[in-house]
This record gives sequence, structure tokens and C-alpha cells, in this order.
Amino acid sequence: MIPKLHAAAGSLALLTIATFWSSTIVTELFGSHVLIAQTKALILWEMMVLVPAVATAGATEAALSKSRRMKIIAANGLLILLPSAVFLALRAGSGQFDAVFYSIQAVELIAGATNITLLTANLRDGMAMAARRKTPA
Repeated sequence: MIPKLHAAAGSLALLTIATFWSSTIVTELFGSHVLIAQTKALILWEMMVLVPAVATAGATEAALSKSRRMKIIAANGLLILLPSAVFLALRAGSGQFDAVFYSIQAVELIAGATNITLLTANLRDGMAMAARRKTPA
């Protein structure tokens, strides 16, 4: 049961962060300031999905392995991604698209790419573990 819960939570976290990251890139490149503000507001609301997914993935990973990836992912999320999402949503909502906004946006994109990379590594390792369990000795 724990491996399946871990896989579901980790997959949801990966999909959510990848969606945030790609929607940010697309709206920054092709969207208006209004669309960017709407995207930032939506990302902030969707943190209600991401935070429990990362927490569940972290808790279940602690029961399954000694990997430190989820601790890094969680710290990155709580210390960089969540505060950045709040800051960027407020700033975009008030139309403040200045150097500070784009600096924080760059930090958020780097942190998001880091979490995508780490979650993808977790997914890859989890699939390999599952395959080993299914293969008869």
C-alpha cells in the first residue's frame, strides 16, 4: 500500500510542478500581463494540491528508502517555491512586472526545474525498484 501511495503522491507532485513550470514559461513568452497574473493566481491556489502531494511523497519515501531527495524537494518547495508563488501572484495581481518580479521569477523557475529533476529521478528509481520486485529470483 505504501509504495502505491508514494508513487501516486510523487507522480502528482511531479505533474503539478511540471504544469506550473511550463505554464509560467508559456505565459511569460506569449501571454499578456493579465494572463501572467491569472496564471500566478492559479498556481497559488493549486499549491493546495502540491503541498499535500509533496508531504505525502516525503512521508512515504521515509518509510521506503533512505533517499534524501524528498527532503530537498520539500525544503525547496517550502523555502523557495511557496514564498515565490505568493510574492509573484501578489506582484502580478497589482501589475508590478519589474526587475524584482523577474528576478524572483528566475529563482522560482530554477527551483522548479530542480524539483522536476529530483522528482523524475525518484520516479525512475521507483519504477526500477518495482520492476525488481516483480522479477522472480
